[in-house]
Amino acid sequence: MSRTASPKLPGVTLSEDGEVRYLHLGTEWVQGTMLIDQPFHIELEYVQRMMAWLLFVEPDSLPRRRAMQLGLGAAALTKFSFKKLRMDTTAVDINPQVIAACRTWFKLPPDSARLKVMLGDAAEVVAYAPFHGTVDALQVDLYDHEAAAPVLDSSAFYADCRRLLAEEGAMTVNLFGRQASFEQSLGHIRAVFGDPAVWIFRPTREGNTVVLALRTPQHPQRLQLLARADEVQSRWGLPARKWLKVFRAWQS
Repeated sequence: MSRTASPKLPGVTLSEDGEVRYLHLGTEWVQGTMLIDQPFHIELEYVQRMMAWLLFVEPDSLPRRRAMQLGLGAAALTKFSFKKLRMDTTAVDINPQVIAACRTWFKLPPDSARLKVMLGDAAEVVAYAPFHGTVDALQVDLYDHEAAAPVLDSSAFYADCRRLLAEEGAMTVNLFGRQASFEQSLGHIRAVFGDPAVWIFRPTREGNTVVLALRTPQHPQRLQLLARADEVQSRWGLPARKWLKVFRAWQS
């Protein structure tokens, strides 16, 4: 989880348990993690689920596609998209301390032709017209240090997110916090993308619910999803077969 525009940004702190390094924004809330011995692996279950858009695209097409993360966290999604999936990858965070910590402590590679980490406001980035129609995988994880509700969560914000997406693009959003906050967030997403385009996970034990919204609705047959999940799991080690037990179309 990360932070968008605020007049006062929280300081970044770190902790470790010997195997896992944790990123915090001045509280005990975990904003991201890294396995110290496997820095390009995705460790948290909900962050793994943010990759569920892989179920809807041809795996061999990924090097021709673009990923964008709104909220850097500990850079798990950014590193995975860049290093494992070999995608053009852009990440956005408003807190320069988060970016510096990811470079120093979380093995985030330097910017290159395929990787760009932007210091900026996610609301301004999604509204930037030249980006519209260019993103295949948009991953939204925008929380502040209190982690009570998404910081950007309006219908207007999600409409700009939809404009970012290419025709086969997908957005995944981490929703965490009060039940009323979740229902409001989901309502905004459904209103913008339409119910046929929305898929949803059951909450994790920690209370994170990942919602997926497709630019163009898809409803693959169960056997197609199973085949794609097998491929995702065998290629990249993500628990995609397990996803299908807790992941469904909103209208199913």
